[in-house]
Amino acid sequence: MFSKKIVLSSLVALGLSVFATASEKIVVGATPIPHAEILEVVKPLLEKDGYTLEIKEFNDYTIPNLATQDGDLDANFFQHLPYLNEFNKNKGTTLVHTAGVHLEPMAVYSKKIKNIADLKAGDTVAVPNDPTNESRALDVLASAGIIKLNSNALKTILDITENPKNLKFIETEAAQTPRSLDDVTIAVINTNYALNANLNPSKDALVVESGKDNPYTNYVVVKDTNKDSKKTKALDKAINSDEVREFIKKKYDGAILPAF
Repeated sequence: MFSKKIVLSSLVALGLSVFATASEKIVVGATPIPHAEILEVVKPLLEKDGYTLEIKEFNDYTIPNLATQDGDLDANFFQHLPYLNEFNKNKGTTLVHTAGVHLEPMAVYSKKIKNIADLKAGDTVAVPNDPTNESRALDVLASAGIIKLNSNALKTILDITENPKNLKFIETEAAQTPRSLDDVTIAVINTNYALNANLNPSKDALVVESGKDNPYTNYVVVKDTNKDSKKTKALDKAINSDEVREFIKKKYDGAILPAF
């Protein structure tokens, strides 16, 4: 018969063994499509390295950044560098980018016209109202010859220098731009929100942003003090894996492009 000491020692050792093999949790905030979908592919890859990935979905650009700054999230995945830099400047946050993952080309959509040349005088245009995405949307319209802009780095509708069709611009939250399609002639929509509304830039858009030398790659973002943490390194390794690259290529069929 085993002594009580031996039994107790065995139980303690078993408990320590279970504790040692328990995985650490990595909590990442993301918008649903494509970011959360991509993170689902990352889950089993992180499990192999001893981490459990918890994905928290947001239909908002501000909350996940503030939650990452406050430590409620280990990281977030939804934004490009121009947006991140502007956010840090305006909010006093100390967020930094790590792994670049994909590019979502912004595009122009409509339920009322089939060709951008069909725009008429006085038609309405919806654009995102946050500084970087509004500027980006206006650049897309300028590239199509619809308007002309001044040379300011970040542009708003006040920076339109020529508007030959006297288009009326409506500024709205980026997440709401797909819903605006029922009320406006055209809307310039971020691809993550377009896909969530069953719109594909490679099939449904009137104008698509060029991918050449594009600064709008989407990155993993963490608080500056966590940039070199083991969790961040594990997340970056998994999200820049061959498995994720192939998933992006096959799943989104050119609507989203891998950036690594």
